[in-house]
Amino acid sequence: MSVLTDEIRRQIGAQLPPFTFECSRQDIRKYAVATGQRAARFLSGDEAPLMFLFGAMMPVLPLDALLADGRQPDSPLIPDLPLKRIMAGGSEYQVHRRIMGGEMLVCKQSLADIFEKSGSEGPLIFLVFENRFETPDGEPVVTERLTRIAR
Repeated sequence: MSVLTDEIRRQIGAQLPPFTFECSRQDIRKYAVATGQRAARFLSGDEAPLMFLFGAMMPVLPLDALLADGRQPDSPLIPDLPLKRIMAGGSEYQVHRRIMGGEMLVCKQSLADIFEKSGSEGPLIFLVFENRFETPDGEPVVTERLTRIAR
């Protein structure tokens, strides 16, 4: 018996409004130092390491907006699921070109897929999100497929 309802499945394709952000050279330099990067192109802020995008997507929230355990609230793209424990399930990246310091990027986030599998302790729900990073003119920069697992 499936734990996924038609209502949950209808959420596939849901999107958040696109948001634009600057890959500032200063933010890239800070990220490079904080993460122990050694390449001069990162330390100078000329180019951003791929994982710079992870932090760029996270909003800066006041402490009282965080969850009790200190995490940020989950994505509004996650539908109300019968399984409540959400875990990381991995990421895949398609890099179309380098992320350059000083450029503006647009992030388009969507819920690409939802499917179910049986685990050793019961059902698992897999949620696959797609984060597309592109220039304001629509040139692809990075496509991320992020999987979360509910159990």
